Amino acid sequence: MEGKRITVEELKRALATDFERLAERVAEAMNAAKDGHIIADTEELVRDTNAVFREQMYAQAIGLLQNKQEAFSPSARRAPEQGPAADDASDGQRASERV
Repeated sequence: MEGKRITVEELKRALATDFERLAERVAEAMNAAKDGHIIADTEELVRDTNAVFREQMYAQAIGLLQNKQEAFSPSARRAPEQGPAADDASDGQRASERV
């Protein structure tokens, strides 16, 4: 189970670009606010921007964890597909109805 965990460092690396974008948008919103209207001019934009980041972070974390679990999963290494069932019944109880 230990190898199937994600680390803070892995998540930070995966989110670096998204966090940079979040910081840029928040700074832009703050700098564009009119004097005396900082909260009114920024609250909704910052909340919405943070919501997008939260979704991106969750998706990245799920993706990292899934990748690790698939790497350790026996089903991740799929066996070749089985061919169609043969018509012969080795026990003789279910012979093909085709004549």
